[in-house]
Amino acid sequence: MTSAAPRRVLLLRCPDWLADPDREQEAAARGFEPVLGIVAEFCPQAEVLRPGLVAFAARGPARYFGGEATLAARLAEAISLRGISCQAGVADGLFAADLAAQSGPAGLLIPPGETPQFLAGLPVAALRCAELLFGTGGIPELTELLPRLGIRMLGEFAALPAAEAGSRFGTQGTIAHRLARGLDPRPLAPNPPRLDLSVEHSFDPPADQSEPVVFTAKALADAMHAKLAARGLACVRVQVQVLCSGGQELSRLWRHDGLLTALAVAERVRWQLDGWRAGAGDDQDDGSGSSYGGHEETGGITLLRLTPDQLVRATGHQLSLWGDAVVSDRVARAAIRVQAMLGHAAVTRPVLSGGRIPAEQVLLAPFGDAGTPLRPVDQPWPGQIPAPAPATVYSEPHPASITDSAGRVVSVSGRAQLSAPPAWLSAGRGPALAVTCWAGPWPVTERWWDPQRIRRQARFQLVTGDGSAWLAVLQDGQWLIEARYD
Repeated sequence: MTSAAPRRVLLLRCPDWLADPDREQEAAARGFEPVLGIVAEFCPQAEVLRPGLVAFAARGPARYFGGEATLAARLAEAISLRGISCQAGVADGLFAADLAAQSGPAGLLIPPGETPQFLAGLPVAALRCAELLFGTGGIPELTELLPRLGIRMLGEFAALPAAEAGSRFGTQGTIAHRLARGLDPRPLAPNPPRLDLSVEHSFDPPADQSEPVVFTAKALADAMHAKLAARGLACVRVQVQVLCSGGQELSRLWRHDGLLTALAVAERVRWQLDGWRAGAGDDQDDGSGSSYGGHEETGGITLLRLTPDQLVRATGHQLSLWGDAVVSDRVARAAIRVQAMLGHAAVTRPVLSGGRIPAEQVLLAPFGDAGTPLRPVDQPWPGQIPAPAPATVYSEPHPASITDSAGRVVSVSGRAQLSAPPAWLSAGRGPALAVTCWAGPWPVTERWWDPQRIRRQARFQLVTGDGSAWLAVLQDGQWLIEARYD
């Protein structure tokens, strides 16, 4: 038995079908098909519990149609136009949604978080609905036994300890106790889309490198999104399936907190191939990230298939005034093409990160990757240099020499006192440049509790006579140039 936290569920009951239990099931299913067609216009994936009873997760469609109440009203109206009476119930969980649908001629909406209170006021006979919803036997006998024991309301039954309900009434008592508390024994199992919206590409000869597969995934994702857009749909979960010449198959579902763009799909294909390479333990990778780990047992990739697994109504995307979204998509296409030719790490983008020195505050992540910062950005980071940030940050600080007007090396005491104002700066083997103005020092001591990693620095901002601005640091008696202001 699967346990799942309650989720917002919209359930439709059509009494005309449910009132005749002797109706032939195949004929009932055919007659219920127009109702399912209407439901599919509001939510592409719904679970048909039986002819006359259908449910789906309400969160996504409700956000698109302006709320749960509006969604339920519009859906019931569309069905009633076909001459079919229906009741709509919305609640936390499938069981409560069914009871809410039966609470009135048009159904009922139970606000989020109020499902336990709603159930508490119902008689234990309401548990009989669980047999129709979940196929659980033995519930009717339990609903006859509980009133004889003085338990007449669901709230009274839910107040019993769960362990005692299970030990006294067995498995059916455990299920009934969960239902009384608003917890379903299983989550919704929506039917997959009826239309074949998958896209695929065959590789002949088989692809031994991951880069052509990722590049193809981007093109396939574009084609898949075109299919979805033509039907007013969008994808939040996609199935990536890879077949190898050795007969091995790799399939995985990928979900995104927003809509899966073509670039996001290509990114997940790369993650999947990289994970397969790591799982195969291939020691032939040259570090370029271009090999997916194919070997004699698996061979190269012969087929890549993308299948939209979870669909929602497309809400559209408003372009900005100057068309920035179009420009961004062109940049993404160009970056993917360069990565396909030169490798995944050939195109990078900056990601802000936390830190006190400029080299720590920017992370260069391969284009298309999430680029998780190494350190949180929203921390105070005392000791970091004030704005503005330098434009050019050296990966390795350049050695430098900063002297005073007498030619002596400028030093900083433990109390951040200068030995003399900076007068000359020489970066590397370059000529000495006169310092026209400067700011600092900004002292910082990092990891003072770790003798092996402690670092004491004093930073300066300097402007030289040629108009250049520099970020210099004095560490362990040595001057270094960390960055340059362009």
